[in-house]
Amino acid sequence: MSVSTPEPKPVPDSPALPTRLSIIVPVYRGERTLEGLIAEIVPLTKGFATPAGIRCVVEEVILVCDGAADGSPQVMALLASRHPFVKPIWLSRNFGQHAATMAGLAATTGDWVVTMDEDGQHDPKDISSLLDVAVASGATLVYARALNPPPHGWLRNFLSRAAKKLVSVLVGNDRIGLFQSFRLVDGDVARRLTALCGQGVFLDIALTWVVDRVATAPVTLRDEGGRASGYNFKSLFSYFWKLVLTAGTRPLRVVAIIGFLSILIAIGVTCKALYEKIFLEVPVAGWTSLIIAVSFFSGVMLFALTMIAEYIGLSLSRAMGRPSYMVVAHPPRRPAKNPPRSGQDV
Repeated sequence: MSVSTPEPKPVPDSPALPTRLSIIVPVYRGERTLEGLIAEIVPLTKGFATPAGIRCVVEEVILVCDGAADGSPQVMALLASRHPFVKPIWLSRNFGQHAATMAGLAATTGDWVVTMDEDGQHDPKDISSLLDVAVASGATLVYARALNPPPHGWLRNFLSRAAKKLVSVLVGNDRIGLFQSFRLVDGDVARRLTALCGQGVFLDIALTWVVDRVATAPVTLRDEGGRASGYNFKSLFSYFWKLVLTAGTRPLRVVAIIGFLSILIAIGVTCKALYEKIFLEVPVAGWTSLIIAVSFFSGVMLFALTMIAEYIGLSLSRAMGRPSYMVVAHPPRRPAKNPPRSGQDV
């Protein structure tokens, strides 16, 4: 007697899980703006779809209290008690926006991480655009590209653009011109990066160490509502100088070239003076030897100091935590066949 084995019934495909998003907001002067920002994010925590059809959900909003100068801590505590997705982090003092963002990145759990300012100029609805560009272009990092001037004074906007352009030329990194605090980054990459970086590292420079493909998405910045900026020109210059120091040692090579040219000038003047003295019997003025000595030895010193600085720069890169490689949990993303025109790969 044969026993027939019933055929297994097909199991229906389970719906794909939505993409999980973590949002990080460094907080310094957010007493008047945090509640409005969280109110705009609340609908996103219930699930939404991007214009390209990607199902998403904001899983957590991490508010990092960076030694707040107003009543932000009380507002953060109140928001955390009202909304389970709000997770406050308390820093012992003011460490700066980049350090606070690093602290938030280390605490995330989402597939993608969004960083935003506290002042409301970044619209949470634009997260959809950033994610669509990331998926379509295969980028690990997407910066918001403002379609309108930032809501600051003309002088600050001009100096910001000029500083980015200057550093881009000095260090030979075109990505510096894209740097924005409104960004989307792969969550796995972000968390692994925070475990490697040392003190004083400019976050966006650290991202260029480990990110292969960068894109931009167009957004419109909103007004800050009359809120005074937490940055004065002194702190902005401090950020600019940190950007220069962490961007690489290429500016030192300019100094080395100047030193090398100075040596060549000294050699050229020497050859000319000897030729005129021996073959043309032209008397050599006393200042000639002085010019030759100053030019030659100053060039040698510049070149030698640059070589020493290059070695120090290599040690500094190790101290800052620049990795030789990074292992991630998934293979590199590939761009879609028809990426949107709003994206820009770099």
